[in-house]
Amino acid sequence: MKEQQGFTAKNEQAWNQNNYIALVNRYGEPTELAEKITQNPKWRLHPFYKYLHDVQGKKITHLMGSNGVKAVALSLLGADVKVVDFSKENAMFANELATAANVDITYVVSDILSLQEEHLNSNQDIVLMELGVLHYLIDLHPLFEKVKAMLKPGGLFVLHEFHPISTKLITSTGKKHKVTGNYFTPTMEKNPVAFTKHMPDDAKETLAQVVQRKWTIGELITAAAQSGLIIKVLEEEPNHKLHDIGLPKTYTLVAERA
Repeated sequence: MKEQQGFTAKNEQAWNQNNYIALVNRYGEPTELAEKITQNPKWRLHPFYKYLHDVQGKKITHLMGSNGVKAVALSLLGADVKVVDFSKENAMFANELATAANVDITYVVSDILSLQEEHLNSNQDIVLMELGVLHYLIDLHPLFEKVKAMLKPGGLFVLHEFHPISTKLITSTGKKHKVTGNYFTPTMEKNPVAFTKHMPDDAKETLAQVVQRKWTIGELITAAAQSGLIIKVLEEEPNHKLHDIGLPKTYTLVAERA
């Protein structure tokens, strides 16, 4: 836990440095984005929305929920949504986005492993995580303990994440694919923070890097099963780019609390 806290502190610093500016560069002002989400909220929840079913009236926690796009879409569909994320700049953007979309969300600025007991009361219908989140954890077991503590009996954990084949093993350039990594390595990596590409070139060099540990499918499934969650679905999804159609790009895991 002490080691995790050290990595989390570095990652938290990286995600609180001009991230709001990067979000505006990527999406436009919150008022502009809110209008787009309102037009078709379900589209923002593809491809995992089919596992959420009708979210009207459901209590949903989006862990590491970032900029609030998914939270606002879920709220527009009638869900009672809470976001947990350690970035104050994400929270600022998300709350402005919710106001512009005329919905209410609860945004908790916190590292997920440091959540207070009030958020672990076994009353959530769904706990959601998606895209580029697991690699901030150096041990998955504490995560699943938190997830299980949040969910009510019969509640669902839905994880939509990048496939490790595309993040750990293969580098693609156009039609060419090359094995450049080690699928099984447990090593930690330093990488640019995800929003770097949305920042001006003169600002990129000053951004702090994040520390990441990338997980295999087997490690994920084992940790989920050992927590006592019942695995219901593991769907591996193809890359939709023409040259990459035969490679897995993402996956969706659905697990249920007994």
